[in-house]
Amino acid sequence: MKRVTINDIAQRAGVSKGAVSYALNGRPGVSQQTRDKILEVARELGWAPSRTARMLSGSRTETFGLILARDPRILGSEPFHMMFIAGLQAELSRRGYALLLQLTATAAEELELYPRWSSERRVDAVIVVDMRVDDPRVGTLCALGMPAVFVGDPSQTGGFTTVWTDDAAAMTAAIRRLVELGHRRFGRVAGTPEFSHTRVRDRAFEQVITAEGVTGTIIHADYSDAAGRQATRDLWALPERPTAIVYDNDLMAVAGLSAFSEMGVEVPAEVSLLAWDDSHLCAITHPQLSALHHDVMAFGAHVGRRLFELLDGAEPAAHADSTPGLLERESTGPPPC
Repeated sequence: MKRVTINDIAQRAGVSKGAVSYALNGRPGVSQQTRDKILEVARELGWAPSRTARMLSGSRTETFGLILARDPRILGSEPFHMMFIAGLQAELSRRGYALLLQLTATAAEELELYPRWSSERRVDAVIVVDMRVDDPRVGTLCALGMPAVFVGDPSQTGGFTTVWTDDAAAMTAAIRRLVELGHRRFGRVAGTPEFSHTRVRDRAFEQVITAEGVTGTIIHADYSDAAGRQATRDLWALPERPTAIVYDNDLMAVAGLSAFSEMGVEVPAEVSLLAWDDSHLCAITHPQLSALHHDVMAFGAHVGRRLFELLDGAEPAAHADSTPGLLERESTGPPPC
């Protein structure tokens, strides 16, 4: 169908294009009677404002942006971001907003996109994930004056609006529970070391290990199943094998469970496994994986709500989401005698 223009409205209403523009934009210059007539004709014709025109006039784009500097192969198989985006999109759809999602090969490419988006007025605000230690995106977005909601450690977000989870408390509670079950040797298959949430979890792991008088080994990986599998084998090759292993995401935990199956190691009789986030993957394995449960879709929706609050003039603040809680299934138990 042909798009209805102000020319169409002007012809039908018998007025000038200028009068139509004044009426549709709520500006003075026409009488109330003429304004009412123009608006009635616009409704009859099914007129809707042009997104491009709104952008050029300085109005909102009704779009938020999200850039992920991740290997698409990992992104397609790792559940966290898909669940996060689903929750975010559900919240945006309620308000008629769209999500502009773009993948980049490197963090440097991501950094180059923000000035382009800003100059082209592509989005009203951006969501920033995978916070890094001394993250350069903080300075870039601040210089651009670009509204943003960061997802991660509030100490690294430079005063921007932030939504975060208490990963340190979750890690501490999980290790203490495993110590209660009798475990004394721990392994941790961690995520990418440059991410600030990895550092938070690493520190919490090391601190609780020391406080409980037990031992632990950390191996960093890239969240992929291949890396999770290799890290699991490396931990099992240690002279003092861990009796419990905590993984930084579900995909690596599933890969670790598969690796132990290949090696003929019984879970949890010989080693306990604990995943992070608790996607559907954890419930379809055998044995079912215990996990630090986090409602990731609700997390994404929470971020969406903060974006709208930001546009409505809310002051930047750090907002705590729910702390992941230990959900014990079949993959954790006492250590072997």
